[in-house]
Amino acid sequence: MHDRMYPLPSKEFSQHRRELAPEVEKAFHDFSKAAFADGALPRKLKQLIAVAVAHATQCPYCIRGHTQGALQDGASEREIMEAIWVAAEMRAGAAFAHSVIALEAMAEATHR
Repeated sequence: MHDRMYPLPSKEFSQHRRELAPEVEKAFHDFSKAAFADGALPRKLKQLIAVAVAHATQCPYCIRGHTQGALQDGASEREIMEAIWVAAEMRAGAAFAHSVIALEAMAEATHR
């Protein structure tokens, strides 16, 4: 039993996942490697984007892994925090923007 909401990754979990679907696991790792390779965007920037997306999607494994990746690729703590603030703004902005759906529903309800 662990005292965390999310189990810690382990070699045993990774091995079992690989055994259950080895072709898919390999394809995912190949895709990930290609997606984070230097290209039009440098790796560091891609990792910062991933940190922001991980916070927006609220994936604790991704937050930890891509924060570590961003640091390894030369991102500063300030750059990482700014990426997190961008994610926070996007989440808040999405809630704000989607309020028009509620406003429309309220208008429809009052005009029946």
